[in-house]
Amino acid sequence: MSKIIVLGAGMVGSAMAIDMAKNHDVTLMDINADVLKKVQQKAETLSVQVLDVTNKSALQNSIKPFDLVICAVPGFLGFKTMEYILEAKKNVVDISFFPENSLLLDKLAKENDVTAIVDCGVAPGMGNILLGYHNERMKVTGFECLVGGLPKVKKWPFNYKAPFSPVDVIEEYIRPARYVENGQMVVREVLTDCELVEFEKVGTLEAFNSDGLRTLIDTMPHIPDMKEKTLRYPGHVEYIRALKDSGFFNDDPVEVGGTKVSPLEFTSKILFDEWKLGETEEEITVMRITIKGEQQEIVYTLYDEFCTRTQTSSMARTTGYTATATANMFLEGLFPEKGVFPPELVGRHEACFNYILNYLKDRNVVYNMETRPIKKA
Repeated sequence: MSKIIVLGAGMVGSAMAIDMAKNHDVTLMDINADVLKKVQQKAETLSVQVLDVTNKSALQNSIKPFDLVICAVPGFLGFKTMEYILEAKKNVVDISFFPENSLLLDKLAKENDVTAIVDCGVAPGMGNILLGYHNERMKVTGFECLVGGLPKVKKWPFNYKAPFSPVDVIEEYIRPARYVENGQMVVREVLTDCELVEFEKVGTLEAFNSDGLRTLIDTMPHIPDMKEKTLRYPGHVEYIRALKDSGFFNDDPVEVGGTKVSPLEFTSKILFDEWKLGETEEEITVMRITIKGEQQEIVYTLYDEFCTRTQTSSMARTTGYTATATANMFLEGLFPEKGVFPPELVGRHEACFNYILNYLKDRNVVYNMETRPIKKA
């Protein structure tokens, strides 16, 4: 039994802490004491502690006794928190999905002889793991990831509920999308190139440009075509573009009645209740990963629902359990390398790949694989 500390008691962080507590001594830390109490009621073996991760000395002192840190803080806090953890010479599995390039911390991790595995969610995360595995075993010519988390019940006008803070979702609607086409990186405006795609059990969804490739642009430069698109119910993009193009996502303050207000903060406040996912509100995660080779393409599909038995959201299951699978895999000594590693550099190892897929399958998060011949033109 290892001593594990989970930073962040949000929807995903709490699910990870509860999962890890089945076999380890786990402490969950968050700045919000009320949230911690609520999570502890679901898993009595959990220890909880109030902590502000922006307080460097407090953070580094708090993580000293632990064998592994699992970081699930908001994205805007992620990079600095990771830096503090590595300076404290602690191994870490991270799902904060911070916007900065995690590979910039590789030198620091190696200097301190520790391992950081980052982006360990569903996407980025499992898509990278699947690509990393097959990239070692075939010549990959193309990679496409279509992914989205959606409420089961549609509510006009957005037909969407956010498992994360609206600010984090809006940030994804602002950041330009980076793709790789014909061996060259191209940058497109997010929310463009919309296409309708059919999915079993769900029906028609719309896919649009988003910036989800992240480290793959640096680690897989030999793959000539790579892209990621986000999935929503049809019509969602039109309403989001109306808000965006009207200035509601701008950060620069505007004066209203003598008071300066940030349109982005105002919009996030309004959308918080509109997009808030209820604790027992049923939602789904849909993903399709296509890995193309010269002779065949391999397609993985995922359809996952809110778990009524454990009252755990699908996004917490698919994201959080990928991270806890990675954490347990690391604790069992299957990945001894030192430095910062995105999931594709973990998934290339067959033992790691099989461990993570089997761990998820045990929790009924199942990736179905199909192999298809490439159609010749």
